[in-house]
Amino acid sequence: MRLTLYSDYSLRVLMYLALKEESKCTISEISDGYNISKEHLRKVVHNLSKEGYLKTNTGRTGGLLLAKHPSKIFIGEIIRKTEEDFKLVECFDPVLNTCVIEKDCKLRHILNEGLLSFLSVLDRYTIEDL
Repeated sequence: MRLTLYSDYSLRVLMYLALKEESKCTISEISDGYNISKEHLRKVVHNLSKEGYLKTNTGRTGGLLLAKHPSKIFIGEIIRKTEEDFKLVECFDPVLNTCVIEKDCKLRHILNEGLLSFLSVLDRYTIEDL
């Protein structure tokens, strides 16, 4: 499974803020630190804030802080919230599935087990672990 840049950037923002502990950071600072466009980071920060992972303040003394301790932010949870598509193959999507062997095929179940195992491993780690 390949994670999107959106998930990657979300994890990077959380890691960056975890390293800064209680110091406020700006999108510009994170953008410069990781060489990521500010526009992409704005979208990521907006979503992380909406999901309750970040506290954001605007204005002169504004910035970003983690809303939770890094030990309470699980990587699997972040991936589930930032990835839009866990349909590894066509038969995972009941609307688009046209596979003629689906009824007898065991591949879907094996791939689903692999996906659940992947997410289960991520659930064991937090931002603090990174």
